[in-house]
Amino acid sequence: MRPRGSATELERRRLRAMDLLREGQPPVEVARVVGVDRRSVRRWKAAFQREGAEGIRAKPVPGRPPRLSREAREELVDALMKGPIASGFPTELWTCPRVARLIEERFGIRYHPDHVCRILHSLGWSPQKPQRRAQERDEAAIRRWVQKEWPEVKKTQTE
Repeated sequence: MRPRGSATELERRRLRAMDLLREGQPPVEVARVVGVDRRSVRRWKAAFQREGAEGIRAKPVPGRPPRLSREAREELVDALMKGPIASGFPTELWTCPRVARLIEERFGIRYHPDHVCRILHSLGWSPQKPQRRAQERDEAAIRRWVQKEWPEVKKTQTE
């Protein structure tokens, strides 16, 4: 499992560990100070001895590059902010299938709706469920009913 932090932060931690080792700190103490397992410190030390600083440098994250470029993601956020109606949908509700269709129409990239959820999450969007409440709902009247009438109704049914 990849540790938390950006590649730069992780590299900085490894370089800090090497500095501590050069100062004469034992690997167990270095591991405690930088917050890693002692085996990681020993692995970093071996890589540093083999390849020098290049052995502990940040490396590109493996995996397939994203199909949506950074610019396309920004354009997608702009389209999402304008709302579904502006994109030709009949209601003001974004769903993953709708966003998938929007991405395909705008960028020519087809995503499964389940994967669209991950993309939205990476953009800082979270699933929201619309509240099912009537627009005519009168909150004050509901509170009055619950405080005054409900106790009377409740008493008659339990007796």
